[in-house]
Amino acid sequence: MYLVKTPFWLRLFYPGLTWRIPVKEKVLYLSFDDGPHETATPFVLDTLQQYNAKATFFCIGKNVERYPEIYQRILQDGHSVGNHTQNHLNGWKVTDEAYINDYQLAAQNIHSDLFRPPYGRIRRSQQKKMQLLTPNSPLQTIMWDVLSGDFDTTLTGDACLRYVLYHSRPGSIIVFHDSTKAWDRMSYALPKVLEYFSNKGYRFEKIEQRK
Repeated sequence: MYLVKTPFWLRLFYPGLTWRIPVKEKVLYLSFDDGPHETATPFVLDTLQQYNAKATFFCIGKNVERYPEIYQRILQDGHSVGNHTQNHLNGWKVTDEAYINDYQLAAQNIHSDLFRPPYGRIRRSQQKKMQLLTPNSPLQTIMWDVLSGDFDTTLTGDACLRYVLYHSRPGSIIVFHDSTKAWDRMSYALPKVLEYFSNKGYRFEKIEQRK
């Protein structure tokens, strides 16, 4: 079970996390989890380029090691990157020590103060301990305002598209996935999301790192 639109009460329960970006203009923040991927990530990069759009890629460390040239292209194209752990760990199912070690392993190749917990699952104790790792440059834990649902194999690409079009508003952080599992739905919905909101005068920006 998952919530397409992040409810207000959940943001209150995790006040130290970023769920959306306060803006006064028509700006959206696309994000992509689980890459780099040999097919999906180049498609995303090509599609973003067509609309002069920037995005944020939350990368899995082992995938960065497997596809370093694709990771470098993300950076060269001017997008932001964030840490998504080395092995896509569920914070609710592992010890704090194991979780932090996995984050640090990914950080050897992903140099960023942006972080997104896989599945959106992280204990408060893990969050507090991770903040202590970089006292001079506090970790930014980026969640989301809108889930496309592209990881859900029971959905159609059109359903994912409708989720994003209906729920997004200025400042929304939107989640897609550049992965094999999400490919069919993401590759259908993403171009249409970019076209729809571009025609309405929106622009797409990356989430900035502090360092």
